[in-house]
Amino acid sequence: MQFTKSRRRAALLATTAAFAMSAGHAAAQAARADTVVDEIVVVGTQIEGSKVTAALPVTVVNMEAIAAAGSVSGDELYRSIPQMGDVQFNSTNGAVSSNFARGDVGSVNLRNLGVGNTLVLLNGRRVVAHPGSQADDQLVPVLTYNTNAIPVSGLQRLEVLRDGAAAIYGTDAVAGVVNNVLRNDFDGVTLDLQYGGAEDTNLHEFEANAFLGKNFADGRGNVSLFLNYTDRSALSSSDQTYTSSSDKRPLFEGTRFAGSNTLDRRSTLSGWADLQTPASFGTVRQGTLALTSAGGLFHIQPTANGGCQVVLTGGICIDDGSRATAAADRNTRYDSGTFPSSIIPKLQRYNAFTTARYELTDDIEVYGELGYYLAKTESEQDPVFTIGSTKVTIPASNYWNPFGPTVFANGQVNPNRLANLNVPAAGLPVTLVNYRFVDMGPTRVDVETSQIRVLAGARGEKFGFKWDSALLYSEAEVTDTQDGISSTLLQQQLALSTPDAYNPFNGGNPANPAAGGDATPSSQAALDAIRIKTVRRGKSSLALWDFKVSKVDLFSLPGGDVGVAAGVEFRRETQLDDRDPRVDGTIGFTDMVTGQFQTADLFGVSPTPDTKGSRKVAAAYLEFAVPLVSPEMSIPFVRNLEMQIAGRYEDYSDFGSVAKPKVAMAWDVFDGLRLRGSWAQGFRAPNLEQVNASLVTRGNTRTDYVFCEADLRAGRIASFANCSRNVVATAQRAGNPDLQPEESETWTAGVVFQPRFIPEQFGSFTFTADLWNVKQTGIVGLFGEGNGLILDYLNRVQGTTNPKVIRAAPTADDIAVFAGTGLTPAGQVIYVQDQYVNLLPQDVRGLDLGMMWRLRTDRFGSFDVNFNAAHLIRYYRAPSPDIAALLEAREAGQINAGTVITGGGNLLRQGSRPEWKWSGSLTWRYEQFTVGAFTQYVGDVEDTGLADSAGQRWIVDSQITANLYGEIAFEEGIKANTRLRLGVRNITNEEPPLASNANGFLGALYQPYSRYWYVSVRKSF
Repeated sequence: MQFTKSRRRAALLATTAAFAMSAGHAAAQAARADTVVDEIVVVGTQIEGSKVTAALPVTVVNMEAIAAAGSVSGDELYRSIPQMGDVQFNSTNGAVSSNFARGDVGSVNLRNLGVGNTLVLLNGRRVVAHPGSQADDQLVPVLTYNTNAIPVSGLQRLEVLRDGAAAIYGTDAVAGVVNNVLRNDFDGVTLDLQYGGAEDTNLHEFEANAFLGKNFADGRGNVSLFLNYTDRSALSSSDQTYTSSSDKRPLFEGTRFAGSNTLDRRSTLSGWADLQTPASFGTVRQGTLALTSAGGLFHIQPTANGGCQVVLTGGICIDDGSRATAAADRNTRYDSGTFPSSIIPKLQRYNAFTTARYELTDDIEVYGELGYYLAKTESEQDPVFTIGSTKVTIPASNYWNPFGPTVFANGQVNPNRLANLNVPAAGLPVTLVNYRFVDMGPTRVDVETSQIRVLAGARGEKFGFKWDSALLYSEAEVTDTQDGISSTLLQQQLALSTPDAYNPFNGGNPANPAAGGDATPSSQAALDAIRIKTVRRGKSSLALWDFKVSKVDLFSLPGGDVGVAAGVEFRRETQLDDRDPRVDGTIGFTDMVTGQFQTADLFGVSPTPDTKGSRKVAAAYLEFAVPLVSPEMSIPFVRNLEMQIAGRYEDYSDFGSVAKPKVAMAWDVFDGLRLRGSWAQGFRAPNLEQVNASLVTRGNTRTDYVFCEADLRAGRIASFANCSRNVVATAQRAGNPDLQPEESETWTAGVVFQPRFIPEQFGSFTFTADLWNVKQTGIVGLFGEGNGLILDYLNRVQGTTNPKVIRAAPTADDIAVFAGTGLTPAGQVIYVQDQYVNLLPQDVRGLDLGMMWRLRTDRFGSFDVNFNAAHLIRYYRAPSPDIAALLEAREAGQINAGTVITGGGNLLRQGSRPEWKWSGSLTWRYEQFTVGAFTQYVGDVEDTGLADSAGQRWIVDSQITANLYGEIAFEEGIKANTRLRLGVRNITNEEPPLASNANGFLGALYQPYSRYWYVSVRKSF
């Protein structure tokens, strides 16, 4: 049949191109005798069957490479590719905050250019974005495709175009394109079961896969179905030493940071409350003894800490002022070991994907896809705590209030009011300043994520042109449910004059203040009364129609046939972020004591309005493959010369139009030596949340450096490394409808060398090297509340203030901190104002290296060796003028060298950007036996969260891991068509390198478990 034959010819050409391009990387799978060869769509061109793809750097990860890496999830698979950058959307992010994308989610970050700069395709067409956003390192909300929605066991191969491709595919293809190609045209039934687990942990994983397919109508049609089920237990923080406690000081003994209090990542927000009576009242006294500071501050602490002003029952007491969490009261910080949290959540994942095709005629085929993904995760995180933007006043009537009324309204004498107070008989209300609801226990977080994909299309050939058109609809939803506390219900319970009133005055556990929980919790009735469930719902959708044509031989030149492709595309994208009514302003909180109104009723969560947006995009593209020189022309040193010329125009309904070109060239100097290069312009459209968000309020832990400076001048600390003036700074970030696209310019220059002089009995070798550079302008970002506080520090040293840092009036306690320092007293931070803007350029350069060796022998079997390395040479982000001024001030000594300024400068080796990443794989087959090995290296990086007094950072070490599996295929009897595999990941049991954050490792670079064993069995019918 004509259509089938043309498909097979295209397959042969494309397979040849893929083999050449993937040299030095995981190779396109070699078809066995019993394997059905299907069409291979090579990413990077729309001209089906064109050889122009030889000019493009593409990594192809086939089923063999996936097996060697031992990947179960899409996140694990993408991490195994050296050109992939850090994974900012991962299971260790977010914890108790629903402002992160949580659950079964992983992100894509090719070249480390940032989430959102990589276009992801499924079977050659766009995929819907995950609806949950989170802030990137520029503090702006970014969206990603969820890599865990990829059915890894159903992948035929993964194609990674390591080159800008906006001229071919449109927005987001700044760093490149990842095309996930699923298996199809399956005929038969195959079942696959796998079970594995990580040593010395409670992490266990079961996976079941089924492949079902049937040809019909004498092979003119096929229906194939892939089913996957994954069940995984949680990985608890208590399973491993480096995650078992948030106090990291013991892990750094023997280093130059030994004893640094910066490494005490235990939270200052604990069950030991910091409280405040009305500042206008002044000092609360018992007789002549001051129980509070002049500003009314007091706290609860263990009696054993000393300095008590009045002793209460149960080994606790009241002391004046706030807790000295950097000194005598450091043991009252909250340790995450109190309630072990979920580093990796418990998971159930379901994946189903169906493909179908039918040849209506010899020249027309209809086809379709139907996919469904569902994941449910359960995790336990830290208890709810106070933040600066949400405050609740404890009414004077609270049963446990030591400064309460002498007699309650019901006539009962107050048994808990302290004697001989200078407090009115009606008592005093108390503000809950810093507190963690430890007696509520861990916070339960349940996340359900789903995705559907429906595609119907037709393709064929007419007038010598191949045409393809499809209609696609895909949507993704996420429902994030977690335990919470209603401020309204909390205050109602605090107002009770009975023992069922919530009691924040009871402290924690005096026997183990940091990790012992609450020894005298509030009554169950009180806990049940304030506990609620909150829900964040997100939804995104993609509707797309395209029509494209291509012809590999439009006309002829002396060098060969000129190919052409053209097409149009229309799509509509939507995003909805529907916050809980207690967060989005629907249900607010009015303090019954102060009358102050807060837009969010959910305690400890920043108020965030719902965000909703949509856009329509119309696009058209044109591409030519131009052969300039062919071997038949016999030109010395120019055996072959091919050029790709492409351009794409896109019109957006919300910000205008964009047009981008691309030129690529491949020059074969002689048979076995190819030089290749490309130049392209690209762009990334601002995402819908960046444009449409009205006001995003976020609370993040930041350092208030002006207080550190006061402590340093007063001699309370020796250096900024010992400063513990961390605050939950509330940032008010505004969206910007005037944002413009981020523009980019990309070039690559490379070489492919296949030494033909090596005798065939030694196998075939291919070596590749590609130098690349990406320059981006108009990067969307923020000044950042951390930088805002540093600017305020600089301004206050100079005698002014930063007007965007809104502070409360200095209390008597604040004034005391600054006494004798020469600095004007500063109050506590209320919030910091900011807005999303297009910032200055970013310039990134790197080198990709690859090697591939293939050997086929009758005596020893077959060998496949692949090596793939990514070297990051330059990563410089030009700081904005304001950030540049901060850097200059630090260099000039106007502010301390221990300040951490983010947002610009040389970012190479900082955070999660190592200079080197590489991987290698070996697959050996002999008769029914297969052995696969995989190794991966991640270079060291600087820990931006830990610096000494000279500004020198902690180095997070490099790591090498190795995987190994053995497989036997049974071919006779009842065991025929059965495959048994035993494998191990991280065979040398390497722990992730030590970092200073609360988890003790960089989750964006490393997986939080060591040696992992698995066994699988496959049966085909």
